[in-house]
Amino acid sequence: MSYQLLKGKRGIITGALDEHSIAWKVAQKCHEEGATFTLTNAPIALRMGEIKKLAEQTGSTIIPADATLVDDLTKLYTESMDVMGGKIDFVLHSIGMSVNIRKNIPYTALNYDFYNKGIDISALSFHKMLATAHKLDALNEHASVVALSYIAAQRAYPFYTDMADIKAMLESIARTFGYHYGKSKKVRINTISQSPTKTSAGGGIKGFAEFYEFAQLQSPLGNASADDCANFCVAMFSDLTKMVTMQNLYHDGGYSTTGISQELIEKI
Repeated sequence: MSYQLLKGKRGIITGALDEHSIAWKVAQKCHEEGATFTLTNAPIALRMGEIKKLAEQTGSTIIPADATLVDDLTKLYTESMDVMGGKIDFVLHSIGMSVNIRKNIPYTALNYDFYNKGIDISALSFHKMLATAHKLDALNEHASVVALSYIAAQRAYPFYTDMADIKAMLESIARTFGYHYGKSKKVRINTISQSPTKTSAGGGIKGFAEFYEFAQLQSPLGNASADDCANFCVAMFSDLTKMVTMQNLYHDGGYSTTGISQELIEKI
């Protein structure tokens, strides 16, 4: 059911790779709710993914951009405003990559070149996106920016290695930039700490399948799906959440506040 919560709003959605991506689901939901938006990803990801199919489904324009490059981000905002005929009302940052995780390098023996690359792609890109938008005055007043995070930013999860540190930085950027952008333009910036989700990225983490089942048993409502997350993002982009900013919002079926469930006790 569509409530047209985003009717007349313009956005930018990053990170949609295939139909399993949370960003893909967010794009579909935003389209259903009446929004127009551009889609973006790094050029190499665009070649690997199926984003053209999503663009056709949603009537969107694809604008390639490397989120680590300010020149690319400047082009992204400028072309998005040209294509859609005005400033931006919402932005989804769904960008994350760890070479250390891909190569199964343990946290105690990280490759620091890989570590720095992960920081640049997964956290500094968020600051660059916000700083570029601020400089260009590309966001409307009361615009909403959301970045996807994970509870490992707050607690120790051995399998998440350097991405835990990187997500902690991402959340800090949301708080600090949220203050400055809120004061200057009433722009709100938040992170959503999502349940483990069966995406292409999640599937690449060693032990993900076992942990997914653990979180399912731990959460009173079960794991939140990618579709559920997309609905939450729509709510955060809408005018119904105008006074929510600088928050890390857990969207995890109650996992983050459950000590241990009866189901896990019985299984143990």
